[in-house]
Amino acid sequence: MTFKREAWITYGALVPVVTGVVIASGGEPSFQLYGFIMCISATAARAFKSVLQGILLSSEGEKLNSMNLLLYMSPMAVVFLLPTALIMEPDVLDATIALGLKHRFMWLLLSVNSTMAYAANLTNFLVTKHTSALTLQVLGNAKGAVAVVISILIFRNPVTPLGIAGYSLTVMGVIAYGEAKRRYK
Repeated sequence: MTFKREAWITYGALVPVVTGVVIASGGEPSFQLYGFIMCISATAARAFKSVLQGILLSSEGEKLNSMNLLLYMSPMAVVFLLPTALIMEPDVLDATIALGLKHRFMWLLLSVNSTMAYAANLTNFLVTKHTSALTLQVLGNAKGAVAVVISILIFRNPVTPLGIAGYSLTVMGVIAYGEAKRRYK
């Protein structure tokens, strides 16, 4: 979409990232084809969003910085996501109020969660502005691998040897991508 080209070695470093994700997905103990298709669709949509935000942040005509883009995108996210959440979870407001009355730290935790979501979105925009949408996607895959490791350590989630091999390959691909970007700017 942006006609920006990377060095061939950079694209080559993406092969183990993608291959590792595919292997790890196939090695999941609770693999579902529908879930896999939804995950691929979500990844494609996230990539499209990252490219668009990269265009908006780098366009001389738009003059948007990361904070302004967040300012414009947040109300749109509320407009689209709030009705969806209310339709899919009709008792969510009652449940939230009940939890807030029952647990005294609920509102503090909700505030911390909102602050962390704000920081994560701002960080995504800053990474896109200062690197590229492709780098943001590669970091997203690395984040997924780290989340799996943390879930194994904390929650003792089951993982197969095939899954471990896939996540390991993904991490090696992310490292190779970082090296390729550093060497072949």
